[in-house]
Amino acid sequence: MVKKTSTVHRCAECGYETAKWVGRCPECQAWGTLEERGSAKPAIARVAAGAPSAPARPIAEVDVEAARAKATGVPELDRVLGGGLVPGAVALLAGEPGVGKSTLLLEVAYQWAVTAGRSLYVTGEESAGQVRLRAERTGNVHGEMFLAAESDLSAILGHVDAVKPGVLIVDSVQTMASPQVEGSPGGVTQVRAVTAGLVALAKERGLPVVLVGHVTKDGSVAGPRVLEHLVDVVLQFEGDKHSTLRMVRGIKNRFGAADEIGCFELTEEGIVGVPDPSGLFLSRTAEPVPGTAVTVAVEGKRPLLGEVQALVSSSGMPQPRRAVSGLDSARVAMVLAVMEKRGRMKLGDKDVYVATVGGMKITEPAIDLALVLALTSSLHDVALSPRLVAVGEVGLAGEIRRVPNVGRRLAEAARLGFTHALVPPDSGKLPDGIRVLEVPDVASALNAANHAK
Repeated sequence: MVKKTSTVHRCAECGYETAKWVGRCPECQAWGTLEERGSAKPAIARVAAGAPSAPARPIAEVDVEAARAKATGVPELDRVLGGGLVPGAVALLAGEPGVGKSTLLLEVAYQWAVTAGRSLYVTGEESAGQVRLRAERTGNVHGEMFLAAESDLSAILGHVDAVKPGVLIVDSVQTMASPQVEGSPGGVTQVRAVTAGLVALAKERGLPVVLVGHVTKDGSVAGPRVLEHLVDVVLQFEGDKHSTLRMVRGIKNRFGAADEIGCFELTEEGIVGVPDPSGLFLSRTAEPVPGTAVTVAVEGKRPLLGEVQALVSSSGMPQPRRAVSGLDSARVAMVLAVMEKRGRMKLGDKDVYVATVGGMKITEPAIDLALVLALTSSLHDVALSPRLVAVGEVGLAGEIRRVPNVGRRLAEAARLGFTHALVPPDSGKLPDGIRVLEVPDVASALNAANHAK
């Protein structure tokens, strides 16, 4: 029996339904997103048992060879994916306009055609001729690459039947529309329907699918939150428009680690992987400069050396300025408070500018100690040793706390020629080739940094 329902209000971001209108969605906390709908979905009182599509089997008897990941031919992307694309998997690649998403996926389509078989690239934002021009410029033209300019989901399914590709790339999901659903392309209903249709296609045929997604002003994936739940892998493509360095960061991955990163360099000839990116985040100066300190961050399993730069100067304004780039501004404010209270440094009347080199973004607490050293170096106008790295979290009491993977971090620093390191106490087994000084608090760290040669 179908139960009669009344008018409901549905959130345009997450699909949450409520009987009355509210200004803020209780599910996703978005403001002004609830829209009135005709009626709620009818509730079914009872569901009858149906015939299963396949009998259930013990998990040990399930064949896993057919679900092994297949390399895309782009090693840095395979690192983030966990070895490659799994048959039937749906990956979502999101990023800002112009960051290089289409260029990267055109490279994936080309490498797949060279090494694995046919690839199908469907574009809804450009014409086929425009994509062909870019492919010629980057050298990504192959006889097994198929290209289609479509914005209709049913037409995409027709192309898949005709081409029978080994991988499907859709650029982008916000430009596609399903004829069975009302609404304009890019709307919440259409994005949900198109994604669900492509997910069903991928699972039914064992076809890996890569979707391009737009992002909002705050950098999150545009569209309903359910979009990220439908797909198997969510990747964030990041990069400063003023730099050639690009990063693919894993956010969700059902088949591997969800915190890996891949590094690329975007050039006029295309996009190339950077297997050893540590040196890209360090400045090259003949003499050490006050206000700089080197640390080692860990992204996934990859240690990356990064340089923190700080500038502390006298302020002529009642409210001193604080500017942060590449770091967590709240964390920088906390470190400044600890330095004033525990380090007896007068910073309340100073302008403070903090940034990383090369567009690197670091959010982990392990950078705190390097930040303290950079600020102190700039305040006293005394340069630190160019062969010194600092790793450690700073607590509110001024103590230096342990961070994970210290041994791996210092091994990378020693490989690049650093000879001294400041680390928290009890950091475990440390590598040879670098002199390690354990510092329990901020005062001890500053004293050790002054004596490091």
